[in-house]
Amino acid sequence: GLHRIIVYQIQQNQLLAQINLKLFSTAMENYAKDNKNVYPVSIDLLTKHDPVYLERDYLAAASLHGYEYDCQRLDANGYSCTASPVNCKLTGEMLYVVSTGGLIMAENCDKSKLGK
Repeated sequence: GLHRIIVYQIQQNQLLAQINLKLFSTAMENYAKDNKNVYPVSIDLLTKHDPVYLERDYLAAASLHGYEYDCQRLDANGYSCTASPVNCKLTGEMLYVVSTGGLIMAENCDKSKLGK
C-alpha cells in the first residue's frame, strides 16, 4: 500500500519537473526569438515584463512538488538549468537538465553527473 503511494508520488513529481523545465525552456526560447536571439539574463525578464513569457519564477521557490530548480548558466547566449529531487529516491529518482535549444536530459539522481 504505502510503497505504491510513494512510487506514484515520485512519478508525479518527476512528470511535473519535466513539464516545468519544458515551460521554462519554451519561455527562454520564445524570449530569444523575440529579442534577436538574445536570451534573458534574469528570470525577471520572463516574469515581470510585457509580454509575460513565464507565469511563475521556478527558481524563487525553495522546492516545488519535491524538486528544486536552479540555473547554472543564464546569460545572453543561452542557459542551462536543472530540476533536482529534494531527496533522491524519496521525492524523485531522476535529475533533469535543460539547456539552450530546449533539449532535456535525464539521469538517475544517485549517479548524476549532470549539472555538476
